[in-house]
Amino acid sequence: MEETFVPFRGIKNDLRGRFMCYKQDWTSGFKAGFRILAPTTYIFFASAIPVISFGEQLERNTDGVLTAVQTLASTALCGIMHSIIGGQPLLILGVAEPTVIMYTFMFNFAKNRPELGSELFLAWTGWVCVWSALLLFLLAILGACTLINRFTRLVGELFGFLIAMLFMQEAIKGLIEEFRMPEREDPESIEFQPSWRFANGMFALVLSFGLLLTALRSRKARSWRYGSGWLRGFIADYGVPLMVLAWTALSYAPGRSVPRGIPRRLFSPNPWSPGAYQNWTVIKDMLKVPVLYIIGAFIPATMIAVLYYFDHSVASQLAQQKEFNLRKPPSFHYDLLLLGFMVVLCGLIGIPPSNGVIPQSPMHTKSLATLNQQLLRNRLVATAKQCMRKKTSLGQVYGSMQEAYKHMQTPLFYQEPAAVGLNEMKDSTIRKVSSTGDMDASVDETTFDVEKEIDDLLPVEVKEQRVSNLLQSTMVGGCVGAMPFIKKIPTSVLWGYFAFMAIESLPGNQFWERILLLFTAPSRRHKVLEECHATFFETVPFKTIAAFTIFQAAYLLVCFGITWVPIAGVLFPLMIMLLVPVRQYILPKFFKGAHLQDLDAAEYEEEPALPFSLPIAEGEMARTASFASDGEILDGMITRSRGEIKRMCSFKGISSSPQLSDKVCSPRVSGQSPRLGGRGSFSPRTGEAKPSNLGKSV
Repeated sequence: MEETFVPFRGIKNDLRGRFMCYKQDWTSGFKAGFRILAPTTYIFFASAIPVISFGEQLERNTDGVLTAVQTLASTALCGIMHSIIGGQPLLILGVAEPTVIMYTFMFNFAKNRPELGSELFLAWTGWVCVWSALLLFLLAILGACTLINRFTRLVGELFGFLIAMLFMQEAIKGLIEEFRMPEREDPESIEFQPSWRFANGMFALVLSFGLLLTALRSRKARSWRYGSGWLRGFIADYGVPLMVLAWTALSYAPGRSVPRGIPRRLFSPNPWSPGAYQNWTVIKDMLKVPVLYIIGAFIPATMIAVLYYFDHSVASQLAQQKEFNLRKPPSFHYDLLLLGFMVVLCGLIGIPPSNGVIPQSPMHTKSLATLNQQLLRNRLVATAKQCMRKKTSLGQVYGSMQEAYKHMQTPLFYQEPAAVGLNEMKDSTIRKVSSTGDMDASVDETTFDVEKEIDDLLPVEVKEQRVSNLLQSTMVGGCVGAMPFIKKIPTSVLWGYFAFMAIESLPGNQFWERILLLFTAPSRRHKVLEECHATFFETVPFKTIAAFTIFQAAYLLVCFGITWVPIAGVLFPLMIMLLVPVRQYILPKFFKGAHLQDLDAAEYEEEPALPFSLPIAEGEMARTASFASDGEILDGMITRSRGEIKRMCSFKGISSSPQLSDKVCSPRVSGQSPRLGGRGSFSPRTGEAKPSNLGKSV
C-alpha cells in the first residue's frame, strides 16, 4: 500500500484497483461451484454464534432494549453491503465485544440521566454513531490507514492472540455461570435449586468439551486413515456445524427426567414479538435529544471511531497476510470510508454497528485457501498421471506440473504475478529415484505417488471472491427469522464453540509457536527443524527468541489486564497501537537489527524440513544444539498400546547410500538432503548453507 496522506488519494487508488478486479471477484466464486459452500458454512457458524451470544449479553445489560435480533440484523446488513460494494471481500463484519462494552456504558449513562432515560437511549446512540461516522470519514479521506504499514507482525499477532484470549475468557466465564443463579430469574423455580444448578453445570461441561474436542478432531478429518476420501473431506468441510447440531440434539437426551430449564438455552425475543421492532424507527426521536447531549455524544464517538479504525484495519490486514499469496490490491482507505456509512446507517435504525472482526476474518481466508488447494490439486494430479503414462522422467513430470500450475495462476493485467511456484520435491522421492542409478529413467505411481505427495508440493494461496461472504451474511440474516429454532441451542454449546474459535486461530501464529518452543525440552528442539518452520528458527539464537517472546507475552498480559478495567478497558487497542513506536524506537536498542527483522518479518518465510541425521562435522555439532540421544529418539517412536514399537520408517524413506547414519530412520530425516549437501540449514536470503542457531545461547 502506497504511503500517502494526500486527501482522497488513498480512496481513489483503492477504488481504481478494486474496480478492475470486481468482475473476477464474482466469477471466481461462481466457478468454484458447490465447493464454495464448505467455507461459507464454516464461517457462517463462526460469525453467527458469537453475534448471538453478544446479543444475549446486550439484552441483559440494556434491560432488553437491544437483543440478539438487533446484533444479527446489524451483522447481516453490514456484511451484505460490504460483500457487494466493499473493497476487500475477505473481510468479515460483525458486532464485536468492544461494541457491546461501549453500548453497555452508554446505556448506563443514559439510564441515570432524567433528560435521556432508557426511552431516548437509542436516539442518543444515533447521534454517537453520526459523530463516529464523521470521524471515520475524516480518517479515510486524510489517509490514516497508511499507518497500517507500520503495523508489523508483532502488532497483528499480539492483537490476534489477545482476541483469542478474550474468546477463551468468555467460554470460561460462561461455563462458570452455568453453575450460578441467573439474573432476573425466580430463585424458587426447581431448575434453580442448588442440586439442579450443579447438574446443569456438569451437563454444560459435557456439552462444551464434547463440542470442542469433536470440532477440533473433525477439522483434521482429511488426515484420518479410516473412511473413504469423499467422507473424510465431507467431515473436514462440514464437521464443525454438524457437531453443533449433534450436541444440540444430544442435549435433549435427558427428556422429561430433568426440569425443563436444564440445560439452559439461548433466550431472545422473536423479531415479530410486540415491541421488538420499535428501535427501527428511532430516527424520529433523535431531535428530542437535548442539544447538550448531542454535543456530548462526541466523546464516546471518539472512542468508538478509534476502536473501529484499529479493529477494522487490523482485521483486514490479518485477512490478507503475505503468506496467503493474495495478488489483488488492498482497500484499506475505501473500506474505512464505507464503514463510516454503515455506522451512521446502523445508528439511524437503532441497531449496534458492525466492523471487521477477528478471528473470523483470517479464518475465512484460511478456509478459502483449503478450497483453492482442492481445485489446484485435481488439475495437477491429472497432469502428473498423464505424463507418467507417457513414460517420462521425474524431472519432466515435475516440469509439466509446474507449467500447469503457472498456467492456472496466469495473472490478469491488474494482478501481481504469482510470488511462488510449486514447492520442491521431497528428498525421499528424489533419493528413491536416484537409487535406481538413472535420474532420467521413467517413473510410475509406485515411485512417485502423486496422490499422497501433491499436498506437499502445493503452496498456500487464496483466490479472493465475494460469493462466500455474501452467502454467509445472508445466512446470518436468515437467523433473524429462524430465532425460534436458534433458541433450542444450549448456551453451553456456545461456550464450547467460543473455545474452539480461540484454539482454531492459533495455528500459523508465530507468537504461539515461539511460546511452545520455550516449553520444549532442549533435547527435542530438533523436531522443530524436522517440519516446515519459520526462518528465525535457524537464524536467531535461542536466548534472543526467548527474550523477544517473553517481552511480547508480558505486553500481552498488560493489554489483557486493561480489558478488565471498567470503561477504560475498551481502549485496549490504544495499547496495541503503542507497539508501533515501541517496535520502531525501543526494541532496536535491545535486539540486533537482523534478529528483529527475522523475528518480526512481515512475511512468514517457511523453511523446508531438515534431515536430523545429516552428516555434521564434529566442530559444528559442538556449536549447535544438543540434539536427542538414542533414548529420546526411542521415546519419539510410535508405541502401540499393546507394547509393540513401530519405527517411523517407510520404504520410500530408505536410501541405499552408505554414508547415512543408522541411528534414526524416518521418512523425513533418513538421508542426506540433495539440496542441502549435508552441511546444515539453507538460508533463503543468501543461498548459502549454514548450521542452525536454534540451540545457540548467544
